[in-house]
Amino acid sequence: MKNTAKDLVLTCSLGLLAAGAALAQTSGRINYEATQRTDMSQVRVIINGQAVKPGSPDFPTDIPESRSFGLTLSFAGNYAKEQREGGAMVMRTVEGGPGAAPQVSSIARPIEETVYLDLANRTTTTVLTVKKDDGATAYRSEAPIPAPANWTVTAQTKKIAGYTCRKATVPYKKETYTVWFTTDLPFTYSPVRDLTPEKGVVLALESEDQQYRAAKVDLKPVPEAEVQPNATAQKVTPAELKDAREKAMADFRQKMMEGGGLRINRN
Repeated sequence: MKNTAKDLVLTCSLGLLAAGAALAQTSGRINYEATQRTDMSQVRVIINGQAVKPGSPDFPTDIPESRSFGLTLSFAGNYAKEQREGGAMVMRTVEGGPGAAPQVSSIARPIEETVYLDLANRTTTTVLTVKKDDGATAYRSEAPIPAPANWTVTAQTKKIAGYTCRKATVPYKKETYTVWFTTDLPFTYSPVRDLTPEKGVVLALESEDQQYRAAKVDLKPVPEAEVQPNATAQKVTPAELKDAREKAMADFRQKMMEGGGLRINRN
């Protein structure tokens, strides 16, 4: 009986070691394709230095109802990093009076924001870099990944990016999301933080307002240093990080208003 107990302890220990080794040895990238409905509250329209709100007769009618972008998750061992594509803002300038054709250009955002994940401890670190004429300041803030709530996991499965996924439905923000997740990868992740499962990687999710779908999972070497946050960034609270972000965007919008013309800025 004693030998059986020892064997059981040894088996459990070896199992935990094997799981830890698998996580430590796994690295690669997941490429998501995403679409989100345009949030008009985040659209800024300025005509001749004056802000124009949705519903105004002068508010443009050709703003797209949705926007598409790419999201890449790079992971190595216990850490991961998210990178979004298409983060530039759109500027449309009208010159020459009513009826003139607008000139469209992209302008770099005054901030850069990167999210890092501690996969083992279910926490995130957001690094915000505010760029100014005299240099840049980096801030970082940590937050826990919320525990899953009200998930209904079904028996339905399908393959996404080569991995078998199970279907779940989750009520979130007055909508019901359909979530597809796989447990064939040795870590837990979701591109929407509040829709992170207890275990598994979300490879697709959708609602009326947004959807994400993994186009490719590429297991290959990724340096751990690439997916760990900059330790020299100034540590702040989530509220202070939000304030720094909003102030940087407000200052930038003010500069654009002073420039005149018609401009549309999307956060």
